[in-house]
Amino acid sequence: MRNPEFDLIVVGGGHAGVEAALVAARMGKTAALVTMDRTKLALMSCNPAVGGIGKSHIVKEIDAMGGVMGLAADASGIQFRRLNLSRGPAVWSTRVQSDRDGYRQFICDYVEAQTRVEVIEGIADRIVVENGHVVGVVTEAGESLSSRTVLLATGTFLGGMIHIGEKQIRAGRIGEPAAVGMTESLIEHGFEVGRLKTGTPPRLDGDTIDFERCTVQPGDNPIPWFSPKTIPRELKQAVCHLTYTTDKTRDIVTSQSHRSPIFSGQIHSRGPRYCPSIEDKFVRFADKDRHQIFLEPEGNGTNEIYPNGFSTALPEEVQYAGVRTITGLENVKITRPGYAIEYDYCPTYQIKPSLETRRIAGLFFAGQINGTSGYEEAAGQGLMAGINAVRHIDREPAVIINRSTAYIGVMIDDLCTRSTTEPYRMFTSRAEYRLTLREDNARDRLNDLARELRLIPEEEYRGFQLLQAETNRAAKHFTGVRVPIAELGTLGERFQKAESTSLENLMRQPNLSLEQALELVGRFDGSSDVSREALERAIISLRYSGYIDKQQREIERFRKLEAETIPEDFSYDGIRGLKQEALEKFIKFRPGSLGQAGRIEGVSPGDIAVLAVHVKRRRGVSK
Repeated sequence: MRNPEFDLIVVGGGHAGVEAALVAARMGKTAALVTMDRTKLALMSCNPAVGGIGKSHIVKEIDAMGGVMGLAADASGIQFRRLNLSRGPAVWSTRVQSDRDGYRQFICDYVEAQTRVEVIEGIADRIVVENGHVVGVVTEAGESLSSRTVLLATGTFLGGMIHIGEKQIRAGRIGEPAAVGMTESLIEHGFEVGRLKTGTPPRLDGDTIDFERCTVQPGDNPIPWFSPKTIPRELKQAVCHLTYTTDKTRDIVTSQSHRSPIFSGQIHSRGPRYCPSIEDKFVRFADKDRHQIFLEPEGNGTNEIYPNGFSTALPEEVQYAGVRTITGLENVKITRPGYAIEYDYCPTYQIKPSLETRRIAGLFFAGQINGTSGYEEAAGQGLMAGINAVRHIDREPAVIINRSTAYIGVMIDDLCTRSTTEPYRMFTSRAEYRLTLREDNARDRLNDLARELRLIPEEEYRGFQLLQAETNRAAKHFTGVRVPIAELGTLGERFQKAESTSLENLMRQPNLSLEQALELVGRFDGSSDVSREALERAIISLRYSGYIDKQQREIERFRKLEAETIPEDFSYDGIRGLKQEALEKFIKFRPGSLGQAGRIEGVSPGDIAVLAVHVKRRRGVSK
C-alpha cells in the first residue's frame, strides 16, 4: 500500500465500470479497468437501445457531468425518437436505437484514448483487505493489483447462470464465463449475497420476417440528440416495426410454461417486475388478448432483429414454435435463443449513499451488484461511485446528489432506503419532484456541480451559460410580442373578449403541443437568431412556471428535512418510543438524515418524531 499501482481498480467493463474509470481519469486519478475482454467494453447484452421513459433523464444527467453514454448513443444511433410528447415535458423521453457493434467500438476507442485508464484483461477473483480498508484485488491467474480504492461493477457475471429450458450454463453472458470467486470473497468478508434474475429474447433473422404485415415505426426529425456536444450529421434512420402475439402464441406458451425454469422451480430468484418474460406475461395478464412485440434492428451491417417484448427462457424448440405464431413471423428463423440469467448481488443496506460499502472502507459497488437493472441505471451509479472513490482518496466529503436534484439522486436514495428484492428500474413515477427534473434542464441542475468537480471543460460550462442567457432573453421577449386574436383560428376562441394577446400568454395555453407552440413563435415573432433548443427551453419554462414554483416550495420543505443530518455513528440503543420494526430498519439502513429515515419502508411519522428528539438531543450534547 505504500506504492499502490492505481488510485482505483474497477472490476467489470460494462456501462457502470466504464463511466467509473473515465470519471476517475477526468478527476486526475489513475484507474485499472479489469475486464474479461478489452474488445467488449460496454457491450449491450440485451437490447441495443439507450434511454426511454425515466432512463433518458439519467443519460442526460450523465452527459451533463461529462460522462460518455450520451455521446456513444448519438455516435452509434440508427434511430432516434422522443417518447410521451402528447404529455407534459416532465415525462418526455429520448430513446436511441443503437448499432450494437458501433456502440461497443465507440466506447473501446474512447477508453483506449484515455492515458490514465489501463485496461487489464482477466477475472478478478477476490478483494484484498488490510485493517478494514480495501487495498487491491487478485485475479484468477494469481496476479495481484494494488490500489487505493476498488469498485465492483460486475453485472450479471457475478455467479452467473444461464437457463434455457432445462439446460443450465455457468456463464455471465452467452459464450462468456461467470465470475465465481468474487462472490466467495465477499461472503468471507461478511457481506450478505442474494440472487436476482433477468432475461433476453431470441434474436431473429430479419430476412425471414414479413415486415409488410407489421406496423412501421419511423424515427423523428429533427433528430433529438442526447448530447449537445454531438456534432449533428445526416442520417438515414433505420425503421422499427410493431407486431403482436396471437391466440396461438398464448396457447403454445401457456401449455409449455411448466418447462420454463421460471415456473419449474429451477429458478428461485426474482426477475424485473416491469420487464417480464413472455411466459410470465400470459400468466400475470391473462385478461389481455395479445401483447406488443417491437421488432428492432441490432445495427448496421446485420440483419438480426431484436423482438422486444418476447423475453423468454423456454426450451429452444418451444421458442421456435411460439415466435412463429406472431404476426409477420410465421416463417422466421432464430439466430440465437433467448435465455434467463441468474446472478449474485449484494442487498443495498450494505452501502452508503456514496455507494461505498459500510463494511469495508474504500470499496464501492455500482450497477447490478446493487440490484439494479438497465444500462442507464448502471452508468449513473458508476459515475457517482467513481466520483466518490476519488473523493475518498483525496479525503474530501462524498458527493451526494439528493432526489430533488437529479434522477440519479432518486435512484441512489431509493437503493439506500428500500430493500432490493427485485431488479430496480427507473421510471419517472419514482421522482416526486419530476416537474423540475426534466430532460431539458439536466445541465441547469448539474452544470455548476460538474464544473466544481472539474468534470467538464471551462469552455463547455461557459457555452451553457450562453444558452441559459439566450433562453431567458427569448422568454422575456415573448411578453412584448402581441398576437391578433383574429389570426389564431380555433385557438383564438379562448380569447373572445380580447383583440390581441401576448405570445407569452399563448405559450401558457393547455393542450398546446411543442410543435404547435414553435409554429406560433415562427409565425408571430420572427426572431431568427434564437436556437431551437433555446426556444424549446423558453416555452417549457413559461408553460410550467406556476407548477414549478409550487414544486420548488415542496423541495424547500424536503431540503429542510435533509439538512437534519444523523451522524453515521449515531447509536439507536436505548431510544424509547420507536416501533421495533423502525428500530431494526434504522440500524440496518443507517439513514443519513431525518428525511431519508422517513423514506424507509415500515417507518411511521411517529417514529421520525421520536428519532428527531434524540438526534437533536445528541447534537446538543456534542456541542
